[in-house]
Amino acid sequence: MTSELPLGREVAYPRAYDPSLLFPIPRAQGRAALWLGGGALPFAGHDRWHAYELSWLDGRGKPVVETATFLVPADSPHLVESKSLKLYLNSLNRSRFDSRDEVRARIGADLSAAAGVPVTVDFGLPPVDAGDGAMPGAPVPVSLDGLDVACDEYDAPNPALLSADDGEVVDEVLHSALLKSNCPVTGQPDWAGIRIAVRGPRIDRAGLLRYLVSFREHAGFHEQCVEQVFVDLMARCRPQALSVEARYTRRGGLDINPWRATPGLAPPAAARDPRQ
Repeated sequence: MTSELPLGREVAYPRAYDPSLLFPIPRAQGRAALWLGGGALPFAGHDRWHAYELSWLDGRGKPVVETATFLVPADSPHLVESKSLKLYLNSLNRSRFDSRDEVRARIGADLSAAAGVPVTVDFGLPPVDAGDGAMPGAPVPVSLDGLDVACDEYDAPNPALLSADDGEVVDEVLHSALLKSNCPVTGQPDWAGIRIAVRGPRIDRAGLLRYLVSFREHAGFHEQCVEQVFVDLMARCRPQALSVEARYTRRGGLDINPWRATPGLAPPAAARDPRQ
């Protein structure tokens, strides 16, 4: 499958609108490794994409530039490979459209066909978090990054590093800017901030930070990494409610923000990290 991807090889710059450039990847491939095949998913969620480089021609041939936000449901049968999305968006650069609504509808239809479910498309981007990102009534996020811990595992996520204190139930939000993994095709680094909201036994913070650092040389798509964090935390720390959101820095004019949570939780407010 990875040999078929447009990543990792030279691809001609598209000169005309071409929805066939979109490359869907079955989510089942990554979920099989997490023992998530066949049954109902243990989480709800979405993948929120931010597009910073979007342009087309109006009906008279004058360029229009925009930004956009795409929302792909986590229960879609396919994710969309990121470089293929970049190439697809570039294929709009010399295409004429009579209205912004026509462009939005065209992109929505093409992404929906690739993902296998309706995909929401809106022009514009969410705001950048000005402070700690706390929502009204929610716990103030606590950073893990200042913890004085030694880290020596980097090659693969190690859930054995996770633990929780069953004697103390808490409602807290923990975050770190130290998440890094690698593209499974090119080996290029992917950087992200991650936010974990939990209600349940108190998670050992040092172990959680070491666990997140253990992704450092792991090869995995953004969406799959977030799902692994969710599954490992549920198995090892037994929370009553869990929300995991990662905000990856942009590459090729796109960034990806996967969110996974126990069913019934409201999605976090759409926002961007300063690094995005």
